[in-house]
Amino acid sequence: MLASLDEDKAENVVVLDINKRASFADKMVIASGLSPRQITSMATHLERRLKESGLGSMHIEGENGSDWVLMDAGDIVVHFFMPESRGLYALERMWGDDFEQADSEQVIGSSL
Repeated sequence: MLASLDEDKAENVVVLDINKRASFADKMVIASGLSPRQITSMATHLERRLKESGLGSMHIEGENGSDWVLMDAGDIVVHFFMPESRGLYALERMWGDDFEQADSEQVIGSSL
């Protein structure tokens, strides 16, 4: 998978282990592209490679020229973003190490 992203010139590729935080996947991959066309191409190439390696069905959202393409490959979820959208949604902060730190902090107004 990472080889396909590298060949397609994906930028800032991050792999997050989310198996203890989510039931929908074990890994989350986040990568950036420089144009909607590039991120659509990255998703298409990765889908083909995963199917060739024996992975069954996948679901892809946003592959028609969007600035965010989501690929659900079962245990792996892949997000392809334009840099601006990636910063806006900040999935690394939501699902990365910062998530655990925020989880242990008390929320203002809570009765904990």
